Amino acid sequence: MIYWQLFLASFIPGILGYGGGPASIPLVENEVVKRYEWMTVQEFGEVLAIANSLPGPIAPKLAGYIGYEVGGVFGSIISVFASVAPSLILMLLLGSILYKYKNSAKVQRLTLFVQPVIAILLGVMAWQFFKESYVGIGFWQTILIAGISYWLIEKWKVHPAFVIFAAIVYGGFML
Repeated sequence: MIYWQLFLASFIPGILGYGGGPASIPLVENEVVKRYEWMTVQEFGEVLAIANSLPGPIAPKLAGYIGYEVGGVFGSIISVFASVAPSLILMLLLGSILYKYKNSAKVQRLTLFVQPVIAILLGVMAWQFFKESYVGIGFWQTILIAGISYWLIEKWKVHPAFVIFAAIVYGGFML
């Protein structure tokens, strides 16, 4: 029964969490803290902090940890699968439909209409990161890190992963 509960606790936020990880975090918390009472709010907050510090999507990381804590390795496997299953199913269905009609003028126009929306969303996300950084470390530190990062990536063609690592090291020692 615990494995079925783990499956539901990860699958339901995956279906209802429209908008990705940030939208699904409150849904996961509701399942884990309020519905099944596997963790306290404090414990969930600590798990969320750890999961945010690791690379990759937040929902499978939360699911993997919670599943392991509640049901061991098998619970972790079930939870991770359940967290990605809704996206996987939709991608297979929608991908096959889009592949079937990939040469259709309507599908190609749809792609053209989606591109500016994605650009706007990325711009909004970048602005939010800038605001959070400004509040957290100050204006001049933010400008310094952003300027050096831009220079390294655009002028010197340094891989972004190395720039991110260097910013983490700088933040760890200087901030």
